[in-house]
Amino acid sequence: MKQKILSLLLLLCPLPLLAQERAEVLLETTEGNIHIALYNETPLHRDNFLKLVKLHVYDSLLFHRVVKDFMIQGGDLNSKHAQPGQQLGTGDLDYTTEPEFRLPQIFHRRGVVAAAREGDAKNPERRSGASQFYMVWGKVCDDRRLDYIQHKLDSVTGGQVKLTPEMRQVYKTIGGTPHLDGQYTVFGEIVEGLDVVDAIQQVATDKNDRPLEDIRILKATVTKDLPAPPAVKKAPKSAPKHRVVTRKRK
Repeated sequence: MKQKILSLLLLLCPLPLLAQERAEVLLETTEGNIHIALYNETPLHRDNFLKLVKLHVYDSLLFHRVVKDFMIQGGDLNSKHAQPGQQLGTGDLDYTTEPEFRLPQIFHRRGVVAAAREGDAKNPERRSGASQFYMVWGKVCDDRRLDYIQHKLDSVTGGQVKLTPEMRQVYKTIGGTPHLDGQYTVFGEIVEGLDVVDAIQQVATDKNDRPLEDIRILKATVTKDLPAPPAVKKAPKSAPKHRVVTRKRK
């Protein structure tokens, strides 16, 4: 009987899903805490974000770009010691990451975290920048708006990005930024602290979308790391082979 129950559970929940765990990061900000879970489906971006958090790259950086009903953006390396009113947005590390688009499962719904990048003119491959990221707020869309966005997506992506009925339902009830789908890599989601993002996206900003009062990431910490890979067992040393040496007799 126990064997039958176990077999049923395995059919309902395959082993890879049972074993899969997500890494998590805590951002302590001047406005409150934001807890992020990183997607295993985007391993390059996940591992890069974890690496930078462990190196304390994000500590003391600002949310340097905030657009109401759209998103909040951070990770500019020049923002740590930025002067009031200084224009930001260009500070980054000297490498990029290849895109990891995972549509239709992962898309720009409200509460996800995605990688910023240079525009298509300089970056036609849509590779992600190293350190800058944004958190999606967006708007709730109706069918007419989604039809218009689909038309734009067809033009920008050559018809490769389609908003499925499931995606459209989320955009109509939860909201997000569907016009970014298939163009920027989404690599995580906010599991706690969405109210903090809401508060930040409503602050007053200057003409460059920088908050008038600094909003800072005080500290970024990995609260749940990925399981360590299993140790590789070394093959036992084989016994020395005896060579037969033929010696000439004098």
